[in-house]
Amino acid sequence: MIRIVLAVMAMFAATAANGADTITFGAILPLTGPGGPIGTQQKLGIQFALDKINAKGGVRGHKIAIVFEDNQAKPDQSILSFNKLADLQHLPTIFTSYSGPSLAMAPLATRKKVLLINAGAQADALSKASPFLINTLPTVGDEAGILTAWLAKAGKKKAAILFENTAAGISGKDNYIATYTAAGGTVVAQATSQFGQTDFRPALRTLADSHPDVMMVSITVGVQQMAQQFSQLGVKFLVAGTTFFQDPALIADPAAEGFVHTQLQSKIAPELAAEFKAHYHAEMAFFVRQYFTAANILFVALDKVLADDKPVTGENLRDAILAIKTFDGLVPVVFNSNTATVPFDIRIIHDKQDELLEAAQ
Repeated sequence: MIRIVLAVMAMFAATAANGADTITFGAILPLTGPGGPIGTQQKLGIQFALDKINAKGGVRGHKIAIVFEDNQAKPDQSILSFNKLADLQHLPTIFTSYSGPSLAMAPLATRKKVLLINAGAQADALSKASPFLINTLPTVGDEAGILTAWLAKAGKKKAAILFENTAAGISGKDNYIATYTAAGGTVVAQATSQFGQTDFRPALRTLADSHPDVMMVSITVGVQQMAQQFSQLGVKFLVAGTTFFQDPALIADPAAEGFVHTQLQSKIAPELAAEFKAHYHAEMAFFVRQYFTAANILFVALDKVLADDKPVTGENLRDAILAIKTFDGLVPVVFNSNTATVPFDIRIIHDKQDELLEAAQ
């Protein structure tokens, strides 16, 4: 009887939060602090998708609203924001970002049956953190394997690793070691940085002393500062990384010349890019595209839930995403589990452009 009462209360709360006219979701992102530039991109991606869907009349006549919370990329602040949105505002779905905050909220999402949608974090632990955590991009293990296989094929036999002391950075480092050694390479040195750090020179000097063929990087913020300091040191080995190298400021910086990275494949129609730029006076950068895609995945799932005449709950929205499975958009996203499969490219930064080296794997 208690379970029945709780289920009815949950359905009533979802209905109250999503009245006849407006359906509201949440987003907990780093809008200030070291992760602020990335979090701002993510917010713009959600807002752009929101503006476009509402301009078309919403989803089956319901306008959509998003409540944004700033977590500064901190797990403890993320938990406070999650409880506020879930318990006080009864929001069924929350967009999230960064591995540490997403992993901190995952047990709460399971317990409260609130759907978390992550489109920006890639720690391997995310794939099993919660049945209520949907990852619209693969974990870093898949990406690291593609990068290290390319490096081995390119004859880079000795590697140093610069990694961030965060869930994502450590996960990336561990995957680099596993996949690079499996491909026949040798890791000769490692150095760590702290989240938000701006002085990478000591770590870079330590790694340079090992005379590697390549430095593999697993940091989420400060990539441009790292590139500038790397250039100032005058060392000549290759620098390789993952999707976090797809930063407009980094690509435009001469210090990043020759940097190689994997990249989640995404294609943007020129007219859509022009529309975004006219509205926000900025380029539709990688994390804008990621969260624009994630928001549209949610809107498609919402359409199915409403068409099936079901309550708008985290559980029903999750089930709809997994039932639909394949989503077309800026990037083809396929869900065979709660973590999507997405194709990768190998790219190189050359002459302030991000150029294709090898097509999607």
